Amino acid sequence: MSQKILVADDEPNIVISLEYLLKREGYTVLVARDGQEALDMIATEHPALVLLDVMMPKKTGFEVCQAVRASEGLQSTKILMLSAKGRDTDIAKGLALGADAYMTKPFSTRELVQKVADMLGSPP
Repeated sequence: MSQKILVADDEPNIVISLEYLLKREGYTVLVARDGQEALDMIATEHPALVLLDVMMPKKTGFEVCQAVRASEGLQSTKILMLSAKGRDTDIAKGLALGADAYMTKPFSTRELVQKVADMLGSPP
């Protein structure tokens, strides 16, 4: 059974490209278009990894990350934050809130696929 990845981003072009890229790599891909939807899906679907945009409607990626880390049943969920906010303070905040990794947009698709594989312990 392939591993589940949740793509949480409100930018349709990013969602479409990430969904295509990850499905091509053999992952099962779920999509959430805002922070609250992301939290709900994480709680019900238990994805192995969440690709989490920082700036989203309803709840920010930071708020989603904090809520996931505060929930005992979701501790094993890996979080890769994706953001156009690449300042050191933003990266530090994401990691301090419990993100496993942080990538700034724009990113190389090859780098992203490699990072996902590394985080899930599977070859790309």
